[in-house]
Order: sequence, then structure tokens, then C-alpha cells
Amino acid sequence: MRNFLGVIVAVMLGGCGGQVGEGVTSEQQAGAREGLSLTRGPEGASGRFTHQGVEALFSSRQVEPGVFRLEVRHNGMTLTGLVDTASGVSSLDGFAEDSGQDTQMLDGDRELLTALYAALNAELPAGKDLTPELKYLRRAVGLWAEHPGSVQLQRTVMGEQGRGYTMLCSYAKCGGYYTGSCSSYNWYSYAKHDCQHGGFDLAKNQQIAQLGDHGTCSGDELYLNSSGSWVCGEPDHLSRPKVRGNCFGRCGGGCGGDTQYTVDATNHDGCVRNGHALASAYCDDQFTSASDDELFAPDCY
Repeated sequence: MRNFLGVIVAVMLGGCGGQVGEGVTSEQQAGAREGLSLTRGPEGASGRFTHQGVEALFSSRQVEPGVFRLEVRHNGMTLTGLVDTASGVSSLDGFAEDSGQDTQMLDGDRELLTALYAALNAELPAGKDLTPELKYLRRAVGLWAEHPGSVQLQRTVMGEQGRGYTMLCSYAKCGGYYTGSCSSYNWYSYAKHDCQHGGFDLAKNQQIAQLGDHGTCSGDELYLNSSGSWVCGEPDHLSRPKVRGNCFGRCGGGCGGDTQYTVDATNHDGCVRNGHALASAYCDDQFTSASDDELFAPDCY
């Protein structure tokens, strides 16, 4: 899904998040220790994360076999999740701590959660080597970090392979490898979305993508322009450009962490990395379609 450095448009409706640091005194900022603190135990994991003086508290524990209760508290907002891995059903919610009323994700919330997601990726093993309680915590944080303000936080996410999500692991390989430079490409056609320009079948809403961890430029992707040259950055509704880099098609922002490559995650990248911002309402349907992929799809490697 979306890279970490993408521009996020401001959501004009009110919410509890605001910008990072809002409502935090200079004394609190000075006293807060930046970074991640993680405690693991037999029943789960918990910890805190501080970014630019703003703190997030998080926890994940198994409440019954295969069922995990997740919580992230930050900026006066509580995010919760109950993930049932056996049934492939997750109940997600978000509300204001002081009132219990519904709220929405704002720029500051996404920025803090994106930083937490990056810290978890740096601290924890990638792919299949992670314990379940931390795997689902990291996946949920990655999903919330991309949550548009126009999508309700309280929702049910259901995942089932073949119906809820379709894997694209083979397209994430080039030259027989999942990572590293491509000597030859393995193109997927098409990453697509619909928006104000037209429907899914419009060539400007489609991209030919090399999925996987095969390079980046200044933390961004590359696309092939009309002159046949690779350009660092994201295209803006060109006619079926070839794109590669920055783990295009992966569930979650950028590279690192889990390694699921799916149709819906590829289409979400094909929206937010094709002239639309991460919080664009035009990409809401791609985000909701990719949510079950993020939570439940297996790792490709």
C-alpha cells in the first residue's frame, strides 16, 4: 500500500487527533523519551511509543485460542480491534477517550501511527518469524496508519482467501527472487482504480506494475515516462505507465514488516500512488477492499 512519504491532504471535518504535538506542553515534550519501548510476556505484548513528544500506548493479547484483542491509545483517541484468526473476522473501532463518542482519523493521527508502524517494523522480525500477537498488532497499526478520515473507524473486516483476498506472490518475484534488483521484470497488469477521471477501464487509471521489494529512489518509486526514461516519483494519471519500487503491491506502507502482495493492495497503491493522496476519498473503496488483506492474508516470504 501507500509509501510513508506521501503527501496527506488535510481532512476538514473535526476529530480528536489534530496535528502531532497538539495539546502537548513543552514540559511534556521535554520529558518524553522518543522511540519504542516494548514488553513481551506469555499472555501478550504491550508498550509505548513517543514521536515528536506525543505518546502512544499499545497492547495485544490472546484472549482465547486464535483470538487477539488489540488496543492503541494516542492523541485522546482509542483504537481497538478483536481479531478472530480462525473465522477470519475482525471487529475494529475508534472513539474519543473522554466521551466514548465516534471520531475520525486526522493527519496527526496518521503521522504518529505511521511512525509507530515503522518502529515496529524495525524492532520486530519480518514475515513469518513473528509471534501472532505482535503480527496482528503490527498489521492493525499499519492499517490504521493509512485509514482515511472519510471511512468509519467502527467496522467489521472479513477475510477469506479466494473471496476476500487474492494473492499475487509470484508477481513480487523478478529473476526468481523476492528482493534485489531486477535483471528482468515480471509485470502485473493492471493496478487500477476509479475516480473523477473515469472508471477502472480508463487507461489513465491503470498501471503496469513490478510488485515487490526491488529498489527505491529517495524513499519513493519509479515510473517510466513517455520518453522511455525511469523517473523518481509517482505518476499522475498517465496512460498505463510502468511502475516499480518501494514494495508496490504490499499490504502496509512502503517496505518492511509483513510481506503480503495481493490484488486489492496493488489496486490501493494504484490509486494513492497515481495522483491521489493517502486520505483521498477516491481511494476509500480500494482501502476498504484491501483491509482484510492487510489483517489476514499470509506472507509471501
